Amino acid sequence: MARVVVDVMPKPEILDPQGKAVLGALPRLGFEGVSDVRQGKRFELEIDGEVTDERLAQVEQMAETLLSNPVIEDYTVRVLQENDR
Repeated sequence: MARVVVDVMPKPEILDPQGKAVLGALPRLGFEGVSDVRQGKRFELEIDGEVTDERLAQVEQMAETLLSNPVIEDYTVRVLQENDR
């Protein structure tokens, strides 16, 4: 069994009010030195069997059609190695 991660983030030109709220809260909580925050989503998919090029293409299609809104979000797909878990 393998694990594939899809990270979804707002495109740089899209406003991120949740990220701005976190950025505003950090100094109030005593955390300094952060100049920007962008909030996104992370999906971990457990894949039966081996991760092949065909399986990765299916995950890309999932990310494009269900896991992200390609108009306002970018996504990346990566395979987690055993030592990354």
